[in-house]
Amino acid sequence: MSTETQTGTVDRGIVERLRASPFLSQLLSNRLAVTGLVIIAGVIVLAAYARVAYDLSDLMATQFGTHPAEAPPSMDYPFGTDGQARDIFPRVLYGAWYAVLYGTVTVAASTVLGVGLGILAAYYGDLTDNLIMRTMDVLLSFPSLLLALALVTIFPEELGLWRAVAALTLVYTPRFARVVRGAALKVLEDEYTDATKALGATDPRLLVRHVLPNCLAPITVQSTLNYGLAIIDIAALSFLGFGASPGEPTWGMMLSNGVEFGLFSGAWWWSFFPGLLLALTVLGFNLLGDGMRDALDPRMRETVD
Repeated sequence: MSTETQTGTVDRGIVERLRASPFLSQLLSNRLAVTGLVIIAGVIVLAAYARVAYDLSDLMATQFGTHPAEAPPSMDYPFGTDGQARDIFPRVLYGAWYAVLYGTVTVAASTVLGVGLGILAAYYGDLTDNLIMRTMDVLLSFPSLLLALALVTIFPEELGLWRAVAALTLVYTPRFARVVRGAALKVLEDEYTDATKALGATDPRLLVRHVLPNCLAPITVQSTLNYGLAIIDIAALSFLGFGASPGEPTWGMMLSNGVEFGLFSGAWWWSFFPGLLLALTVLGFNLLGDGMRDALDPRMRETVD
């Protein structure tokens, strides 16, 4: 059999397995989930384009003499210009890059920490479980945004938006820990885990090869839903003046400037377009997260219906 024939067979095998996947079948049959997926794909494309096409220093610099100040939306300036004569359109697109970058890091870091702590708490139990979960309970007892505001002041201002990422990572970690602990406890009750231990499997091997894969469904759903929360919370911290530096094209900072300087003077476009992209992005992740939850847990879908 030739190499091309083997490659074609492998490709067809992968395609057939994807088509036969109950999860993908359920997900793609959910119109709202597909809508969310399309929105997210569009935001990622805009973010990648803005990162390649625009120079950050140019977007942050004032453009007096180059563009008119506070110009309303037009053919030349689709989103108008702000008080520094900066074109809002490229700044909003670059804000998508900030949202995708910092949102991804926040969700990835909190997922790793939360999953690790949740599995350790479920597996070792007793003192370890009490120590980890009581700490998580303390963190969960505070409103998430207020806790993030308290934590962000601990880190030096030179870190910029990374302060917000660090604070939100600590805020989101307890959510993953609780979800994963519950899922891991159910997995550890199955007989095959006892059999695996009896065969001499070490603790790390048992947790990584057997417990973690069986907890991926709730982890995936929680990560997707928290992605939208991370983006909106990063924008909220920037709006309140924590994280982004003045002039940075983040959606939260643009909303803050628009409300403070543009809204009351009639320049509604300062805050409207970044707010619109922020709302659409969060909506996309929420729709996809709900669709993934329904596809991974049919019982929940039946309950909702």
